Amino acid sequence: MKIVIKSRKEIEYMREAGRILAACHREIAKWVQPGVTTLEIDARVEEYLKGAGASPEQKGYKGFPFATCASVNDVVCHGFPDRRPLQAGDVVTIDIVVNKNGWLADSGWTYAVSEPVPAVARLMKDTQQALYKGIAMAKLGNTLGDIGHVIEQEAITGGYGLVKPLVGHGIGNVIHEPPDVPCYGTPGKGRKLKEGMVITIEPVFTLGPFGAVLWGDDGWTISTADGTVGVQYEHTIAITRDGPFILTE
Repeated sequence: MKIVIKSRKEIEYMREAGRILAACHREIAKWVQPGVTTLEIDARVEEYLKGAGASPEQKGYKGFPFATCASVNDVVCHGFPDRRPLQAGDVVTIDIVVNKNGWLADSGWTYAVSEPVPAVARLMKDTQQALYKGIAMAKLGNTLGDIGHVIEQEAITGGYGLVKPLVGHGIGNVIHEPPDVPCYGTPGKGRKLKEGMVITIEPVFTLGPFGAVLWGDDGWTISTADGTVGVQYEHTIAITRDGPFILTE
């Protein structure tokens, strides 16, 4: 499928969705506390977006029933919000796609409930670092392989598992557009980055070294095969002549 190139004006529309999403994540950081349920967070997110004149794009997407994906501990992606109170030591990834006037922005972030154990704190820090190293490679003339390679090297250096089946993607008026954006690759290989491309970069690292995952019976929830904690960090990025432009920060 053809990659959809966005104009400067269209990128600004997506930036507006990204601003709302970033502000919502700042609120989520306050809401994530022991005793709160991910279902309560989901309801608060939907209400927040409504107040901002936006909506949660993934609600109803291919039948997904919630405004957020809420993935706790060994769940790494597409978790369903539920009524289990969060406990001190948990980590939870809240992933949201915001629709503002038909233009989308996508960002997931992992939050610690109280203080994480040192190994998980290190995992969180290193996965964020991998995200920003990947973003730094998202510039004209580079390739998707350049982005994936630096992220993969961070996982290898840290001794983490890299969840390769979960990839970033193009985004615009719909959640998933070409191209896929793997968090692994070979420098200089893959699609060349062009001005006006808008993509998500979203590394998922696990505390266990394998990165293998299992799909749940609900058809959505993805968990680590070894039961270890997994974390994800994601931004939406526009490729511009001035370098990568983070739309969700």
